[in-house]
Amino acid sequence: MRGAPSATAPGNRTGLLLGIGAYLLWGFLPLYFPLMRPAGAVEIVAHRVVWSLLFCAAVIAITGQVGALRVAIRSRRSLALLSIAAVLIGVNWLTYVFAVLADHVIEASLGYFINPLVTVLLAVFFLRERLRPLQWWALGSGTVAVVVITVGYGRLPWISLVLAFSFGLYGLVKNRVGRRVNALTGLTIETAVLAPLALCFLVWLQHDGTGSFTSHGPGHALLLAGAGVVTALPLIMFAGAARRLPLSIIGLLQYLAPTLQFLVGLLVFREDMPAARWWGFGLVWIALVILTVDGLRSHRSASPAPLRRAQARVPPD
Repeated sequence: MRGAPSATAPGNRTGLLLGIGAYLLWGFLPLYFPLMRPAGAVEIVAHRVVWSLLFCAAVIAITGQVGALRVAIRSRRSLALLSIAAVLIGVNWLTYVFAVLADHVIEASLGYFINPLVTVLLAVFFLRERLRPLQWWALGSGTVAVVVITVGYGRLPWISLVLAFSFGLYGLVKNRVGRRVNALTGLTIETAVLAPLALCFLVWLQHDGTGSFTSHGPGHALLLAGAGVVTALPLIMFAGAARRLPLSIIGLLQYLAPTLQFLVGLLVFREDMPAARWWGFGLVWIALVILTVDGLRSHRSASPAPLRRAQARVPPD
């Protein structure tokens, strides 16, 4: 009987490099958005949508994936689901960019830390999954963490919750699309859905004289255009990693991005980290350890279920 793929196999080594590269790019993304000031969050997201679409379209044309794009567009079900996904990812991007520009990077990182817990919760309600005891413990620890942060910090961590639930629902919708639509094709359609509104907003800004694209030099314009590359490139790298690596490794790598975002907020932007936040983050980290141990145990003993397939999602920053 053939054994499991070796972690040192050439394909796995390539996949590991691609996966680490993707999550490193996502982890350091908070350093990129402040460079785009004085553009605000809405303008940045609008540029991100438009330039992501152009970049994805160019990659699809170069790599000969036009046929896959046509197949996805002709499927009414896929098109409808990807349109819903587009709205969810738009909310996620806008919330994340706002958080970074408003010096709430740590709170944003918390959203991606608790996202796996939200994914478990959504699986219970929408996929009728039955949770194992350790998963219940993980959810309980995550819930207590939110309460501790809310009470100690004096307000609900709404940025974290919006990011976690918007991306959790995004993952759920993408799970319903399945493997018929690859990551690049999906992002192309999603940005195409959002592009008309984004383009109209950018045209209005320029007409109103408040747009920053043409008024702050070519360097600023290139940074705004580069938002499309920093959005699509890690996604393409992740897709390559996901095809080569076991699900268990992808599941572990997903914590790299929020960890780096947390460190950027703490060490680079010097955001406050009062005791309540440390306690809350500590409870979340305990929950993630529990969830990871449970996932690894179940992965060894059974074939992946829809819930476990949904837990290794791509951060949509």
